[in-house]
Amino acid sequence: MKKFMTLIAIMTVFGLGTFITNDAMAQRGRGGGGWGQGTNYDRNYNSQTVETISGEVVSFDKITPIKGMHPGVHAVVKTDKEIVSVHLGPEWYIENQDLQINPKDKIEVKGSRITFEDKPAIIAAEVTKGDEVLTLRDASGFPAWSGWRRR
Repeated sequence: MKKFMTLIAIMTVFGLGTFITNDAMAQRGRGGGGWGQGTNYDRNYNSQTVETISGEVVSFDKITPIKGMHPGVHAVVKTDKEIVSVHLGPEWYIENQDLQINPKDKIEVKGSRITFEDKPAIIAAEVTKGDEVLTLRDASGFPAWSGWRRR
């Protein structure tokens, strides 16, 4: 009986640990650090508010849009009309792309306009620099870095 109770206790602890791990991963976007499909941050992308802007990159920095997320990257872009933060994606993904974005680069951004911390922002779907295009999301807003998880 003692062995049976020990086995039950071990199974309970293992089951609880698995539940906690799965729950934590779901909160962080299935391992995407909060940048994955269906996360609180991802829900900000709205294909109905997609627009295209052009301008000069003022700065290129790390950003953590929501507490607890892994770091991401954004570019501050100056257009003819405004200065807007362009959210690109998770740092690990952006740093591993061929297209490099630097201050003073002229870029075109297609993405969903949102309000972030009471300021205009765009969650980028595509960034064009010269003849190069960096695709970050598909037409429905599905993140490129989550592509292998698509069901």
